[in-house]
Amino acid sequence: MKLAYLMNSYPMTSTTFVRGEIEQLEALGQPVKRFAVRHWEGTLLDPDDIAEQRTTEYLLTGNLGRLIVAALAEPFVNLGGLLRTLPVFRHVLGQSHGGFAKNVNYLLQAIYLRRRTKALGIDHVHTHFSTNATTVAMLAKHLGGPTYSFTVHGPDELVDPKQNAMGRKVADSAFTVAITQYCRGRILEEAPAFADKVRIIPCGIDLPKFTPSGHAGEAGRFVCVGRLCPNKAQSLIPAAVALVCKEFPNIRVDLIGDGEDRALIEAEIARHGVQQHVHILGWADAPGVRSAISRASALLLPSYAEGLPIVLMEAFALGRPVLTTTIAGIPELVDAECGWIFPSGSVEAIADALRSALRASPEAMVALGQEGRRRIEARHDAAKSAQQLQHAMAATVPAER
Repeated sequence: MKLAYLMNSYPMTSTTFVRGEIEQLEALGQPVKRFAVRHWEGTLLDPDDIAEQRTTEYLLTGNLGRLIVAALAEPFVNLGGLLRTLPVFRHVLGQSHGGFAKNVNYLLQAIYLRRRTKALGIDHVHTHFSTNATTVAMLAKHLGGPTYSFTVHGPDELVDPKQNAMGRKVADSAFTVAITQYCRGRILEEAPAFADKVRIIPCGIDLPKFTPSGHAGEAGRFVCVGRLCPNKAQSLIPAAVALVCKEFPNIRVDLIGDGEDRALIEAEIARHGVQQHVHILGWADAPGVRSAISRASALLLPSYAEGLPIVLMEAFALGRPVLTTTIAGIPELVDAECGWIFPSGSVEAIADALRSALRASPEAMVALGQEGRRRIEARHDAAKSAQQLQHAMAATVPAER
């Protein structure tokens, strides 16, 4: 089987799990051609991401001339495919809030993708998230291109799945991947007739890269990893720490990441007078994130909206308990046996979880982290997930090919 991956912006600091999945497939002997719509505008820190960018072919970035040439030629070489695709294009346009120009852009990308995959002999395309990259893959398939599948994560793509034409994308896919039971349920609300196509394949991590320390980490130190944005709710952390720091003056929360909420979080740190306790460290590469988690006693992630965050898996794999919220697929992994889980949006709930973790003995913290590690080994081993994905993809390709 000749396989391609198509992403929107790739690689990004927040999509290292996609790179990891591709690496696991290649370790199984399955080569993967990388496509993406555009370069990410941020700065890549991880050397592996920088190398990945060099091997990725972009549909838009630096490619406008080829897109136009391909579109002008398509009616002469593939008129039947264009005519078959027009009803699908109209359906997507009718569902989307993106407007006519944006959807025409998707069609142009799909035409180019069809031509490139044909030239390369690609049998199947896989995408992550049910948004524009999956739209392009679906349109390319109707134009006569390869079959496609896609992985749904949430949270944003599940807020208004009709806008993404989720039901049509599931119907036309070879199969659809949900990363959690919660995610599968939301997909089937849009595509109830296609339950046989929607399978759960958990996201995973490369376990050999994560070695538990065997100790409880630095007492009073917590780490929060992720883009600084409203969904992650880091802006609530300073107020929660202010409620706790008089009783526990050694508390420290390190925020690893950056983003649009940085100024708001800095203002909250100053407003609550917790400059000695809450620190924004900016982005770190993968080894730096692992080091920060290992140094801390626990991971704090007070998000309003998530799918099932990879960083929770990373913390557990390193033997660290987590403090996080009862949203989406998180309760499928986290409970009182491996950390603290609380309602989102509550400063008091965050403070209560911090107090409980700060009062716990080192032995209790180690036990919680060990249970987390056991769950990751059982459910979120990237090598096992890649095997499931490869099997599903191989089944889409006729045996004679």
